[in-house]
Amino acid sequence: MKSKDTRKTGFDKFKNILDFWATNSEEGGWNISSTDEGSQKMLEEESDKQVKIQTGSDVVDDFIIDEDTSDDERMIVNMGPQHPSTHGVLRLQAELEGEVVRRVKPIIGYLHTGMEKTGEELNYFQGPTNTTRMDYLSPLFNELVFSLTTEKLIGIEVPERAKTIRVLMTELNRISSHLVALATGGMDIGALSMMIFGFRERELILNFFEKTTGLRMNHNYIRPGGVAADLPDGWQKDIKEILKVIPEKLQDYDDMLLDNPIWKGRLKNVGILTTEECFAYGVTGPSLRASGYEWDLRKSQPYSDIENYDFEIPVLNEGDVFARWRVKVLEIFESLKIVEQAMEKMPKGPYKVQDKKITPPPRKRLDESMEALIHHFKIYTEGFKVPEGDAYVAIESPRGELGCYIVSDGSSKPYRMHVRGPSFCNLQALPVIMTDSPIADAVAAIASLDPVIGDVDR
Repeated sequence: MKSKDTRKTGFDKFKNILDFWATNSEEGGWNISSTDEGSQKMLEEESDKQVKIQTGSDVVDDFIIDEDTSDDERMIVNMGPQHPSTHGVLRLQAELEGEVVRRVKPIIGYLHTGMEKTGEELNYFQGPTNTTRMDYLSPLFNELVFSLTTEKLIGIEVPERAKTIRVLMTELNRISSHLVALATGGMDIGALSMMIFGFRERELILNFFEKTTGLRMNHNYIRPGGVAADLPDGWQKDIKEILKVIPEKLQDYDDMLLDNPIWKGRLKNVGILTTEECFAYGVTGPSLRASGYEWDLRKSQPYSDIENYDFEIPVLNEGDVFARWRVKVLEIFESLKIVEQAMEKMPKGPYKVQDKKITPPPRKRLDESMEALIHHFKIYTEGFKVPEGDAYVAIESPRGELGCYIVSDGSSKPYRMHVRGPSFCNLQALPVIMTDSPIADAVAAIASLDPVIGDVDR
């Protein structure tokens, strides 16, 4: 039988092994003397609390649990870092009591790209190229909110055709984003057919985007002053096909899932989020409307003349995963109404402002005029100057309130830029909807919030 000292030495060796792979990036005071390439840097001195966290016997968060439960009945598990139903890399540190989640701590930052700081090094004309990649499932909304904020600083109004094109494209983008949410959420829960169906219908919209912008995602299409190009010839035919096919397919989804006892059993009364909790954590979008509160920036703070369109705001009161799924389906129907109205009322005229200080000359002019070539070169290399000041604009993205705050110092680049990402705020509610629920419901709860980690780790 081993002596007490021997057992202690064995544990120390085990602890040192755990230190190598379990030490995480949240802790400060790294020992930078290590030169082993690829190894994680250790803390020179560690408290008992830090050792407990690293060895998986403690989780740091704000939730209080029953102290009568012994440590032997609890287990700390890491879910991730990977991307289950999150469109990016998310890590959850959860404390389990049997199969019940007692506490959970979302850990973010694995996908950090520094887009806000990058935006301060790009001129306003280049800005949409950067912002479009944040929430890459709804890139046109990222471009729109940046462009609206820039236009507010400059004090310009885009032509009516540009406004209508923006509404048309963003509402199509809302539909495609919700289709991905329905597809991946269904697959995560076990409805594998939804993955095939959702992406099949999304192809119709992405094909139209590719025809219009040249790209299927990350378009750089909506720019300060209007849009990059006019709609292609025959665009009405593509829109009519979308308006015909998608409602039929949504009915197929309902036939398959709406009264499906397995689907309802996995989603109803799971991951409940109340209106008060939404207010406390800053949750917006479909998740807020699924909790019974009617709030949509297209109605309360309209932009691009979207208040002139006839549509409803779907609201459900249950606040569970089923309600969050159902709200997205209903919102697709309402977005289709907006798309149809935009197609019917599309005005003639320019698709971007005719201010030469903001808008580059047409491509055909470059072969005819040296001044046009110089103008084109300076706009694309130096950009245009924006008056001093600051502005904040918020729009309704598929995940909630997407806001952009820009401070201008009078130069051609933002002095400061900050984005209010809806996924970042919505993800804060994850401990609320997961605590005291079975671990089997974890992925369903995550998927129902529809987070895109590119929008979180900006």
